[in-house]
Amino acid sequence: MKPIYLDYAAATPLDKRVADLMLPYAAEKFFNPSADYQAAREVKARLNQARAQVAAVLGSKPGEVVFCAGGTEANNLAIKGVMESYPKAKLLISAVEHESVLAPAALFKHAVLKVDTAGRLDLEDLVQQLDERTVLVSVMYANNEVGTIQPLRRIAAIINEQRAKRRAQGNRLPLLFHTDACQAGNFLDLHVSRQGVDLMTLNGGKVYGPKQSGALYVRAGVALKPLVDGGHQESGLRSGTENISADIGFAAALSLAQEQRLEQSDAQSKLRDYFIKKLEENFKALVTINGSQKQRLPNNVHATFKGKDNEVMLIKLDQAGVMAAAGSACSAARSESSHALLAMGLSDDEARASLRFTLGRETTKAEIDRVIDILQTLVD
Repeated sequence: MKPIYLDYAAATPLDKRVADLMLPYAAEKFFNPSADYQAAREVKARLNQARAQVAAVLGSKPGEVVFCAGGTEANNLAIKGVMESYPKAKLLISAVEHESVLAPAALFKHAVLKVDTAGRLDLEDLVQQLDERTVLVSVMYANNEVGTIQPLRRIAAIINEQRAKRRAQGNRLPLLFHTDACQAGNFLDLHVSRQGVDLMTLNGGKVYGPKQSGALYVRAGVALKPLVDGGHQESGLRSGTENISADIGFAAALSLAQEQRLEQSDAQSKLRDYFIKKLEENFKALVTINGSQKQRLPNNVHATFKGKDNEVMLIKLDQAGVMAAAGSACSAARSESSHALLAMGLSDDEARASLRFTLGRETTKAEIDRVIDILQTLVD
């Protein structure tokens, strides 16, 4: 039987419409956009068009869009780009961030913000820890493991209150708000002004675009130090010849995802709720659903199977033709339990008994039924 793919949070297939747009710029229109001849200038114009396309989605200016090779690079540019200018200042991150935020944050003075049992940020803890030396707050839009959506607008309001207090005190240290929105592109509003963010990370490989593509939105006036020196590309923030094909593909994929986000949110949330209902009916007390029940990505089902080993279950699911995950694909090779699940209050044993199923555009109800039957066999 046809394998069932339920790991769309890790990677999405390349949309054929996107691939068709990319191919000419990987083949006959291969020119370096920094060159002076007409063919290169045409490629440069197409790159600018792609940048404007991303800006239209974000409600930003094209010059505020910096193309990157995926979410990890964009997160590193956001964290390091700010903090290296303020080495004595403080950074705040949530306890459930992706490794590409946790790792660069560890290089600087930082504090970790608490989350509740659903993975939602503890806003009181943010108020307590946000002080006159904080220069950057980084909270992901939607969690890559349990799918919990964070209240960005409420976080932005708290940050704005601190900014007003600083102005009254004559404190000129900037206070910036960054969000990792890699998992949000298919379903959530990315308008940066409405969300109140200064920096936003986006990832093409999560929105049916090419892998190693994405962007960092950088609000005008925000100063960043580049990760790579030696050229003038991307407003001096990312030296190196642009990957025109990937940038065009990312822009097209993001635009398509946002155009159909309401339709896809409705369709996939119905399948998600059906999946959860079937799990609770068939496995009763054996299964606990993790993450927020209401503020949750439409495609995420994260469940703990009491007393089971998720690595063993994943192997057996794979043998049965089902591709799922135990957590973030970027940390799958590590033996530690999920830091996000532990921060939400799960025990080590519970974290090691948890599986993530993420749905996509091609997922069907029949596939969900088949997965439930396979899980029943494995659990029995």
